[in-house]
Amino acid sequence: MRQSSVRGEGATAQSAGDISGDGAGAVPAPRGGSRRSRRAGGGRGSRRGRRRVLRWVSSALAFLILGTAAAGYLYYRHLNGSIRTDALNLGENKLGGSKPNAFGQTPLNILLIGSDARDDEANQELGGAKDTFGGPPLADVQMLLHLSADRSNMSVVSMPRDTLLMMPKCTEENGKVHPASTRLVQTNQSLSRGGPGCTVAAWTELTKIPIDHFMMIDFKGVVAMADAIGGVPVCVEQNVYSRTREGKGSGLKLPKGTTRIQGEQALQWMRTRYGFEDGTDIGRTHAQHQYMSSLSREFRKNAKLSNPVMLNSLAQAAIKAMVVDPGLNKIDRLYDLSMELKKVPPNRITMSTMPWVYSTREEGRVEPEPGAAEAVFKMVREDVALDGKGSGTPADGASPSPTTPPPAAPTTAPAQAPAKIAVSVVNATNGKDGAQAKVKNRAGDVASLMIRKGFTKTSSETTATTGGEDTTVVRFADDAQAADAAAVATALGLPASSVQKSDEVSGITLVVGKDWRTGDAPAPPAPAPTALPTSAHALNGDNEGACMAIQPGFTW
Repeated sequence: MRQSSVRGEGATAQSAGDISGDGAGAVPAPRGGSRRSRRAGGGRGSRRGRRRVLRWVSSALAFLILGTAAAGYLYYRHLNGSIRTDALNLGENKLGGSKPNAFGQTPLNILLIGSDARDDEANQELGGAKDTFGGPPLADVQMLLHLSADRSNMSVVSMPRDTLLMMPKCTEENGKVHPASTRLVQTNQSLSRGGPGCTVAAWTELTKIPIDHFMMIDFKGVVAMADAIGGVPVCVEQNVYSRTREGKGSGLKLPKGTTRIQGEQALQWMRTRYGFEDGTDIGRTHAQHQYMSSLSREFRKNAKLSNPVMLNSLAQAAIKAMVVDPGLNKIDRLYDLSMELKKVPPNRITMSTMPWVYSTREEGRVEPEPGAAEAVFKMVREDVALDGKGSGTPADGASPSPTTPPPAAPTTAPAQAPAKIAVSVVNATNGKDGAQAKVKNRAGDVASLMIRKGFTKTSSETTATTGGEDTTVVRFADDAQAADAAAVATALGLPASSVQKSDEVSGITLVVGKDWRTGDAPAPPAPAPTALPTSAHALNGDNEGACMAIQPGFTW
């Protein structure tokens, strides 16, 4: 089987417009082992070879930030002014926040981003690679945290940093536009296209999951936090030393079994590629999941976090190292969020990796696995627990009380009455593949249906040119139309993910897809899977027996 580069410690991403390199290279032979040729994304220039990108788990740090906010709320009011913010979504496709279920409970989706920025002395010392100081940052850790509507379970989905995607158009708040990519781009480059809001936009475009918040963390503070928590226990199946003959690797050296790691040793664990599993970034992702699970358990039981002096130091280090969206820019908002997260027991936390396949279009890179990746995204969209255990069941069949509302993104104006909402209907019933002809007069038939539903300002655009769509969507042009567009979708029984902001329309446009060739309603979508595909590599948050397999040749 081919090995993914999914780049090692000594590699860096290509520039946004250059993904056509040879992609081949040889991984240096492991210390004490034979030299083997492996596709590792090497051979892409001396700059990549010199750059040692520090890898770590932003989500683990996020758990600590949120937890410390909960434990020491009164100590951190003065830190409000230190919280840095950035725009939530710089893309055109803004789905809005998560929608409540039938019981009035609202799920919550948070994108956790690890930035490799070397923009100050602390980050430069930790990250090294002097030739990259002050350069554009990469989103080298991306994890979507989904908190279920009833707060019974939590799911985390990681995306490998070498995943190839089509980047969406991103517009910075100063008006600078980053056009949509015309070729596949490595996902970690999204951060250099205007900031974390473009990373959120890329996830939204791919997954159709409404993202409510993001938290972006840089290098500094990781060592202090690992020390403050008293260390994090991790396990390896054999002695491991992450070092090649050429000096590459994180330098992690651990004996077989469980070791409590702290400080820089914790950083070595998070950045280790050579030595874990098959020596690719996929193995590193699995190690990060183990660390995150262990860290969340340690936080819950570590009595030292009741120490206000320690809490103050920990919170200051954390807040100085992170950027959040405007909906999380106050300590009380972090406090509210932490209270929601604490409701989930460790045995209902599931870590997973987006199912992927090796790319046939770019050497040493990966792409979302057709079918399997969408199955995971659909489970998250429909609030299906990734552990297969379902949601909490109300006692005696009674309706559960609504969950305490989490901090929310800015709200929009309420929708107008249906009779005041102008809707254009276009026919896209041929589908994206164009295998079928468009249904004759379909736009007019659906427009008549909309009028009967009270949307009397509906018209059909029989001359409009549009590509085919597999599913029916409602598009709108600007934020002022968002609530009205959502009202149209609700009237037709369409999911929230069908409402999309687009610069291709001038007003609210109902695009009738292949799923609605006949009848008064689109064909219902297939139900979400009830269990993760095995390629998602699930890890339960209560699994204290998780242990990393060691790559041959990296033992001592």
